[in-house]
Amino acid sequence: MIHDLLRWQVREGRGRSEDPSAIVMDTQTVHVSVNAPKETTGLDPGKKSRGRKRGIATDVLGLLIAVIVVAASVHDNAVGIALLDRVAADNPSVTKGWVDAGFKNAVIDHGAALCIDIEVVQRDPGSKGFTPAPKRWIAEQTFGTLMLHRRLARDYETLPASSASMILWSMTDVMTRRLTGATTPTWRGPPSVGTRAPDAPPHA
Repeated sequence: MIHDLLRWQVREGRGRSEDPSAIVMDTQTVHVSVNAPKETTGLDPGKKSRGRKRGIATDVLGLLIAVIVVAASVHDNAVGIALLDRVAADNPSVTKGWVDAGFKNAVIDHGAALCIDIEVVQRDPGSKGFTPAPKRWIAEQTFGTLMLHRRLARDYETLPASSASMILWSMTDVMTRRLTGATTPTWRGPPSVGTRAPDAPPHA
């Protein structure tokens, strides 16, 4: 509830209505810690990576609308269908969605049944190097922003539901900073004037 209230405030601050009309969906496979039960993990055959898969649906501002965490072996179609069900239940205003080629016709058909027009965004075959794909980059950027939270560098949670909650908490932090304009120095930045390292000797 706190997360959704903050999302509404961020959207209104950007001149948008509280409820979104469009979503972008994507998935991300991450490694897990040793405490993750084996039955909640799997091998992603596409990425050749073992762990868990995070599925997100964002609005056009990159704010989370729905999130699900499953074993990495679960196909993107199943993730997309589950996300669409959650979006339709909590945000009936959504009528449009964009996905990458990992989502197949099953997701498109399920979206149509929920009155959500799903469009697969293909990458330009002539592009070289990193080229953001239209609309798709929004969800990809959200994953990148969330990964700045060290707890999400891998899945440290025992339960997938706890993993989903940690993603929501991380986005709550992002939105709170957007609303307050707060910034936090990173370890890469120089120390602030008048500060010293913890192990530095005091001035004489």
